[in-house]
Amino acid sequence: MSDAVPEPSQEVAVDPEHDPAAPAPLNVVRTPTGDPEVDARLERLGDADHLATDGHMEVYEDVHRGLRDALTALDARPGPPAPSPSHDQRAPSPSYGTRS
Repeated sequence: MSDAVPEPSQEVAVDPEHDPAAPAPLNVVRTPTGDPEVDARLERLGDADHLATDGHMEVYEDVHRGLRDALTALDARPGPPAPSPSHDQRAPSPSYGTRS
């Protein structure tokens, strides 16, 4: 019996290109909405793919703020004019008040 520690027969090759701790893209498909401002914010989400996890929050908060601002702007835009009433709908037509 020998007290010698056996030598490993083969070393495990490490791929220098692959780092399991490095950021990895999620490859989430972002479908364009047709609104340039919203689409730009959705594309910004792709920036998180290249950041470590602790950098994601900044991107998400930025995108959330931009989308919230876009929605707020929709409320501020003037819509189509309201239809003007052709007559006062509270008062009955004169013909309804006359009985024959």
